[in-house]
Amino acid sequence: MALFTWLAGLFSIRDKASSLYESGLKKAKSQNHAGAIDDYTLAIDMPNASFQVKAMAQYNRALVQVAANNDTQAVEDLNVVLAMKETLTNVKSMARQQLLRIEGRSAKQRN
Repeated sequence: MALFTWLAGLFSIRDKASSLYESGLKKAKSQNHAGAIDDYTLAIDMPNASFQVKAMAQYNRALVQVAANNDTQAVEDLNVVLAMKETLTNVKSMARQQLLRIEGRSAKQRN
């Protein structure tokens, strides 16, 4: 019985992380930047969340940071995504592309 309870708890935590991620997506779509960042942060911080959910929450939090004109925070999040060993190749590729966009925009602003 204890094993069943442990497994149920593990899956509910993973479901909670996925729910937070989905909530972050909805809030980002409605331009509720602070709410989206909060939901993504909670999903990232959940200890038993799957690495895919954590990586996508980190990536999407970076996108929201860009939309909220917080490029420094976005760069930090994107670098975390790139450092995650388990991150899927396509997610790392999207993170690299976003970093290049931020760098390009920063260079234009300096000129």
